[in-house]
Amino acid sequence: MYHPKKVGTLPVEGSDETKQTNEIGTFIPLLESIDIQGKDITADALLTQRKLASFVVDRKAHYHFTVKGNQATLKTDIALLFENRNKPDFVEITPPDHGRIETRRIWCSTALNEHLDFPHVGQVFLIERETLYKSTG
Repeated sequence: MYHPKKVGTLPVEGSDETKQTNEIGTFIPLLESIDIQGKDITADALLTQRKLASFVVDRKAHYHFTVKGNQATLKTDIALLFENRNKPDFVEITPPDHGRIETRRIWCSTALNEHLDFPHVGQVFLIERETLYKSTG
């Protein structure tokens, strides 16, 4: 079982040495050391990688990954789906707090599940956040 001694390093198999890596390289070793079955794993855009998605699902967990420019084709396909969106599936308006009112909207779809070049997609969604600052409008 791998336990990195510090972020960005992993042990070299069969040696006392460590090797430098980034967040992508530490994702699998970190999750191998814990039971993730039935859990929801969230990650930022950097970790939106096909190999990592497959690893999570193979361990019988679920993933929620953010799609941005590092997966340009995936981002374009999802954006195209929501380009002519209608009424959101859910809206939340927070009460005035800390001098602002926030509105969050979410649109969800399973329409791309069979078409996206990304493993185990169960749903895509678009989140829109709008912030109104009371002092400046």
